[in-house]
Amino acid sequence: MKVSAEISFYPLQEEYETPILELIARFKTYEGLLVRTNSMSTQLFGEWELVMGALQQELGASFAQKPDSVAVIKLVGLDLR
Repeated sequence: MKVSAEISFYPLQEEYETPILELIARFKTYEGLLVRTNSMSTQLFGEWELVMGALQQELGASFAQKPDSVAVIKLVGLDLR
C-alpha cells in the first residue's frame, strides 16, 4: 500500500537547524522513499512498511540525541505526489 506522510520536527533548543537537516539527510538514504521538503515540513512517499520503518528508525535516533524535541506527523493512505 502506498502512503504519504508529512512530518514537522521541532528540536526545542536554540540550535534547531542541524538536527532537522540531519533527520532529512537520513530519510534521503532510503532507497524507494521519495523525500520532499519545504520551509514548514518534510513529506515522505512510498510503501507503508518503508515509510513507517524510516519514521520509526530515524525519529528514534533523533529523539535519542535530542529528547526535548517534538514531532508532528500526518499520514494518508494514498500517494499524494
